[in-house]
Amino acid sequence: MPLMRIDVIKGHDQAYLEKLLKIAYEVQIKTLNTPQGDRYQILTQHEPFEMQIFDTGLGIERTKDIVVFNLVTRPRATKNKLQFYQQLTERLNQELGIRKQDIMFSLVPNNDDDWSFGNGEAEFLNGKL
Repeated sequence: MPLMRIDVIKGHDQAYLEKLLKIAYEVQIKTLNTPQGDRYQILTQHEPFEMQIFDTGLGIERTKDIVVFNLVTRPRATKNKLQFYQQLTERLNQELGIRKQDIMFSLVPNNDDDWSFGNGEAEFLNGKL
């Protein structure tokens, strides 16, 4: 059950953003083994000055097309995370023309007791999920 937050700089049209969301969801299902319908995505658009994404000394130049993915998720195997990074980067590059250098990820693991999908319940703990 990843909660996927995606941050971009304003200026992209709705079709572009919808395709970005669709691609990310498809890759999530394939690589993180989440069930169909497990879609929790929040897209936030920012003014350019609101996203200060530097390269940590790696020599990566960023453009206005930077996309930052932050997923809060149950623990995942390293191989699945690497597949997620690689496949999503590849598809966004091929299908939307986003430079690979402009795609950044951060996954934050959490546990079953860290989720409530509504009604003040912990569905992973009470057996509903």
